[in-house]
Order: sequence, then structure tokens, then C-alpha cells
Amino acid sequence: MKGRTALYTGAAGGLGFETTLLMIERGATVVAVDRNRTNLAELEQAARDRGPGRLLTSDADMGDLVAYRAVLEGLLAEVGGFDIVINNAGIYPAKPFEEFALEEYQAVQRVNVDAGVLAVQVCLPGMKERGFGRIINISSITVSGGWENLSPYVASKMALIGLTRAWAREFGPAGVTVNAIAPGAFPTDAEKIHPDPEGYERMVLDAQAIKRRGHAGDIANAIAFFTSDESGFITGQTLHVNGGWTMN
Repeated sequence: MKGRTALYTGAAGGLGFETTLLMIERGATVVAVDRNRTNLAELEQAARDRGPGRLLTSDADMGDLVAYRAVLEGLLAEVGGFDIVINNAGIYPAKPFEEFALEEYQAVQRVNVDAGVLAVQVCLPGMKERGFGRIINISSITVSGGWENLSPYVASKMALIGLTRAWAREFGPAGVTVNAIAPGAFPTDAEKIHPDPEGYERMVLDAQAIKRRGHAGDIANAIAFFTSDESGFITGQTLHVNGGWTMN
């Protein structure tokens, strides 16, 4: 990844942290956008001796699209363009469908989908000019069904798969690939919404063909592949990294 520059949203969270460090180890400049300033500080500390790449951070609010566009345009000017966009940031409120106000539903779409659309709008012209680009949308195993009380989140993650296919078709002639990764159940902060953690873990292991929990490195390796030159003939695809929970 030497010489590549990546925009990575939600980069300081459970799955983004390890991927960011891996990309820095492989020589990339990573611009990490995350609303959690504490997590960003921990990422900055971890990245200090990981070179030869470098880390820049921003605690932008992706729920405010007007302000977020200004932040993205400022970052773009600072680094001179992005070769890679990883749309990973997401919020996941959980409750029965009929309890969601429309404004709450729209807030999930704004952060999980619209902010990613905005990032691609800002970064795509430079990718086309250089004839190279890698866009990766982080979806979710929840789109396969089987989860209750997450309808806005599931809708947003399925929207990313649709955008992956539409963008892959449209951007391919310019040398830009677009793929999605759908992680399975990983032990991150997102699992804290479950009232019975031990029961949930048993359910996960029973469902998976591989009888261990996934770890952040599993996602980091998948992202590294999709950002590489070796994946240049793969586009419009969704890679399910879930230990064989679902098989597509």
C-alpha cells in the first residue's frame, strides 16, 4: 500500500482499529474519521511506531452532512486526494420497528449510507483522474435475516450492497473497483446491546461452521485484499466474513 492514501470512517472502532494499523504498516497514509475522540487518541498512540505509513485523524460528525462535506473537502486538500475509501462508520439503535420515529430511522440512514455517498462524491473525481480507486462498503450479516429490532440498521446495510453494485458498474471503466464486506458476529461494542452475552456467544458459535469467534484481523485482511492491486479484477462483490454462518 506504499504511496496509497485511504479515507476510513469508523476507523477507531473495534473492527477499524486493526485495519488502520495494518494499512499503516504496509505504507499507506490513513485518514481516520471517527466521532469518538477517546478511541482516536488510542489509535494515534498505537500508530506511532507502526510506520512506514502515517495516520491523520478527524472527529467529524457524520450526522451533519453539510459540515461533513466541508471536513472532507478540507482533508482532500490536505492529503492531495484519496485512492481508497472505506465506508465503515455506523450506528445501530435497537428496538421494535413500531417504536422508531421516522426521524430516528432517517438518522441511521444519514450516518450509515448518506455519509458514505458523500465521501465517494468528494473522492471519486481524483480516483477517475488517476485511473485507480478502491471503494469498500462495510455491510453486515444482519442483511441475511434472522435479527429483530434492527430494521433501520439492516435497511442501511442492504443499501450499501445496492450501492456497491451500482457504483461498480458505473465506475469500472475509470479503473475504480467497488466491493462490500459483510462481517459476521464479532466481539465489539455493538454486542453490548444483547441482554444475555453468554447466551449470545453460544448462539454465534452454534451457527458458525468455524468454531471460534471472529477477530478484527479477519476483517483487516479482507480489507487489505480489496484495497490491493491483486483484487483489480474483482468488483461489485460482497465478501461474507462470518465463519460460515451464512454461505452465499
